[in-house]
Amino acid sequence: MSIKVPHTLVLLFGMLIFALLLTFILPPGTFDRETNDHGREQVIAGSYKAIERGEDNTAWKRITGMFLAIPKGFTKAEDIIFFVFIIGGALAVIRMTGMVDAVLDFILRKFGRSQNLLILFGMFIFTAGSSSLGMAEEYLPFVPLLLALSWGMKLDPVVGIGILCVGYGIGYGVAAVNPFTVVVAQTVSGLQPQSGWWYRLILTVPFFALGVIHVWRYAAKIRKDPTKSLVYDLKIDRPEENKEPVPLTTRHLLIVGVTFVAMGLIVWGIGSKEWYLTEMGGIFFALTIVVAILARIRPDAAASEFCKGAAELTTTALLIGFARSVEVVLNEGQIIDTIINGIATPLESLGPELSAMGMFAVQSFTNVFIPSGSGQAYVTMPVMAPLADICGVERQVAVLAYQFGDGFTNIIVPTNGVLMGILALAGIPYDRWFKFLFPLMIQVWILGCLALAVAVWIGYS
Repeated sequence: MSIKVPHTLVLLFGMLIFALLLTFILPPGTFDRETNDHGREQVIAGSYKAIERGEDNTAWKRITGMFLAIPKGFTKAEDIIFFVFIIGGALAVIRMTGMVDAVLDFILRKFGRSQNLLILFGMFIFTAGSSSLGMAEEYLPFVPLLLALSWGMKLDPVVGIGILCVGYGIGYGVAAVNPFTVVVAQTVSGLQPQSGWWYRLILTVPFFALGVIHVWRYAAKIRKDPTKSLVYDLKIDRPEENKEPVPLTTRHLLIVGVTFVAMGLIVWGIGSKEWYLTEMGGIFFALTIVVAILARIRPDAAASEFCKGAAELTTTALLIGFARSVEVVLNEGQIIDTIINGIATPLESLGPELSAMGMFAVQSFTNVFIPSGSGQAYVTMPVMAPLADICGVERQVAVLAYQFGDGFTNIIVPTNGVLMGILALAGIPYDRWFKFLFPLMIQVWILGCLALAVAVWIGYS
């Protein structure tokens, strides 16, 4: 009997009701706060104290306030919601040029005859796309090509999907500048967007190596003995490989160039000019116009595609707003500091290194119920950021723990719609995918804990 997982919006509304119930169970309390050297407000460890609930904070007001918290949550998250819409529109216009398809097709076909190189470069391109632009659903059209290449090299669908999913999972897990996870989590935590990218970029190397070696070993095993394939006993239709490659033109390369220039400008502006989401959104909109001109897309067509791309992220925007409303209920119920204190009490005794690992575990567990990266950031980071202050952990480390929990876990949890859609297209049962991936996940979780410990030791901020 299969278990139907509720829609993420249903889960978030359930969390909203749960947050309301907690306001009747937990006593109100607060921490003292101070402004640190970076101008960021943070809680003072050991300063928690119980407080009296205000006379106007009645049971009826809290119940009606739960519904008012939804529009309040959207208002509080308006900057990131509008940024998400602009990003969605910009990416849609970029995809319309055919540049993404051409680059991926070139990589996959260029190295298609060399199995190890195909795995290496295929995973690299998927990792880079997710790390920089937060791509995931955009990879779905490449499933048939990866399957055809896998069959053509006498491998199996698990290898092709491993190239895709392991690649994008690593890209999300150690994302350098992903606007849907890194920027959201850092914004909620009061950090400069995209700060600390250098350490995440360094971490990409060992995590990427783990992923590549894992897929290499599996491919080598079934090359030697095809009966070792996890799907050997299944009747999976073999797709015909597309004989017409997508040409990589000079125009595509120009679009690649201006996209990298835009990303570099954003990194420079954030580091040197204290740019924020408004400036970042402006750069992406300007990039959209430049790309449309280079690709000779008619203004009406570009505008229509931009609107379609923004519309595709409406669900993401709604999840962000609903997730933020959970924080509103907890704040107005005056219990968010009570929750932080309850979690901090056992973690404080563990020391900062184990506390960071504990945050990783909490985020991994939460991701089972909230596979949306941005939604999870808005639910958990309002708690995890001040919790980090209490446990002697930099908030940047807390954000890294969130990234690990979200990105890595997303390629194994059955609540991730993108993953389940890819597996369905490939005809791979979930239990076979779990068997393939679980040994890698053990290694990733161990390396993730070590990376967090190092981050604590070096004062990563």
